[in-house]
Amino acid sequence: MTALLNVTALDAFYGDFQALFGIDFELNEGEAVAVIGANGAGKSTMLKSLAGLVKNRPDAIRLEGRAIGDASAASIVRLGLALVPEGRQLFPSLSVEENLLIGAYGGERSAPWDLAAVYRMFPVLKERRHGAVTALSGGQQQMVAIGRALMSNPQVLLCDEISLGLAPIVVEDIYRMLPQIRSGGTAIVLVEQDIARALRASDRFYCLQEGRVTLSGRPGDVDQDTIRAAYFGA
Repeated sequence: MTALLNVTALDAFYGDFQALFGIDFELNEGEAVAVIGANGAGKSTMLKSLAGLVKNRPDAIRLEGRAIGDASAASIVRLGLALVPEGRQLFPSLSVEENLLIGAYGGERSAPWDLAAVYRMFPVLKERRHGAVTALSGGQQQMVAIGRALMSNPQVLLCDEISLGLAPIVVEDIYRMLPQIRSGGTAIVLVEQDIARALRASDRFYCLQEGRVTLSGRPGDVDQDTIRAAYFGA
């Protein structure tokens, strides 16, 4: 099977500081892949690279065989990758619905995601659609961030720490929606510090430490001690 998204020897820099070292990664259509690691491991930098926010050489990242490593963030969205950023990054002066509609402006792919589909998945957003996004709870704001990304109808949804700062019951509600997103054909890259939750939601995983892949595989094929050792560098 040819991977939908293929990353080869990906390096990433912030000025002279190198954050990623030779990352190899692949994602197949409809698959969920977790990227786990401690703070500072390079997880968010990897997602930013995939989303076009950190530039790379063109052939380091390929989507359906097309080299996109140096493409702009706007071009990446049009090609079918959408980011749910850490901290949500909503527009505080806009309503819930206006925030969602912004996500549709960048995408060129049609179906299955539109306002009606997002509201079916997150009914509370329909109830609050004309209200200020700042009046929502943290969990509801995370729903807006996910819905906004889905409005571009991405082939790949990049989720950066979607559980961060949320109550456990809210996190469970959000994670229950991931299979529904995948059922529409969208693949998911899930960055998380919560090892157990990320592995339960994913088909495969990659563990990063200090900008390098230290372990990868299927959750059921690797024992927990090995995963913890790769995570913490023991």
